[in-house]
Amino acid sequence: MRKDHSVPEGVVHRLWIDSDSLKGNLLGDPSRRRVDVYVPAGHDGRGLPLLVDLVGYTAGGPSHTNWKNYGENVPERLDRLIGTGAMPPVVVAFPDCFTRLGGNQYIDSAATGAWETFLIREMLPFVENRFACGGDGRRGVFGKSSGGYGALVHALRHGGSVWSAAASHSGDVGFEYLYHLGEFAGALRHLVDHNGSIETFIRKFEAGPKAKDADWHTLMILAQSATFDPDPSQFYGIRLPVDPYTGELIAERWANWLRWDPLRMADEAQHLDALRKLKLLFIDCGDIDQYNMVYSSRILHRKLDAAGVPHIYEEFRDNHSSVDYRMDISLPLLVKALV
Repeated sequence: MRKDHSVPEGVVHRLWIDSDSLKGNLLGDPSRRRVDVYVPAGHDGRGLPLLVDLVGYTAGGPSHTNWKNYGENVPERLDRLIGTGAMPPVVVAFPDCFTRLGGNQYIDSAATGAWETFLIREMLPFVENRFACGGDGRRGVFGKSSGGYGALVHALRHGGSVWSAAASHSGDVGFEYLYHLGEFAGALRHLVDHNGSIETFIRKFEAGPKAKDADWHTLMILAQSATFDPDPSQFYGIRLPVDPYTGELIAERWANWLRWDPLRMADEAQHLDALRKLKLLFIDCGDIDQYNMVYSSRILHRKLDAAGVPHIYEEFRDNHSSVDYRMDISLPLLVKALV
């Protein structure tokens, strides 16, 4: 629902990419992917910077361009920010990166697919060639939750070389805070009702007719397992990093998870150098985030300060849910940095 009917309305183009990098993924997900692209009113995209929206778990990029009750979808938000002069014009891409495990973390996985490769080597050239936008020094990435994680990891790995600005809203950081013990134990408890079998659980989940809250939490842990520590010999490439009987961490598998934790990545010189090359790095988190992300976000903020990495860090009075309004802060900062 549009908040301001006086501002010009941009155009959302629905496009499709036949991806080579996503072919043959263990989940059997389609390699043909939809990408919605917003172009502001009065522009054809030429010469404008490009932002890429990475959505959170259980969503796909086009969900942000859908009609939304009692609130703006992202194109309507962009119309308002651009139309009122709060932000310069920008092209925004909304790639569909949904998987049958509920999403992914926007990195390459032998199980869920080569999503990092898809985004950088296929989606970006496709959009930039089509609309003559973006290009070196004029690309930004943003997201919330798993999307915030994706934006942060892409910045750590490709800051300056691919991305020039990044914003993470309540992004996943500090895996000990997020997953260790509580989430893994909860998944094991839930699998008891499915004979301890990941395959039995997933097939029942996919058969429906209705998923419980505990189903979604378990599916999320399985999706993360397939992303951070895939085992192609297992069903959908999934193996948990804990002993199924005692819940104890399996050191080798847990280490595979931790190498993808932004909190650990920020200890490595090459990743810090990548962040220093950004024109803008924005990180925020609600101060009562129910997934405890605020504590690890504070640790990351301190690490970046100590390393002399320029960034903006903000906390706001809210939890993890329904915080799209924070885009009113981050998006103008991103675009102004890129132009």
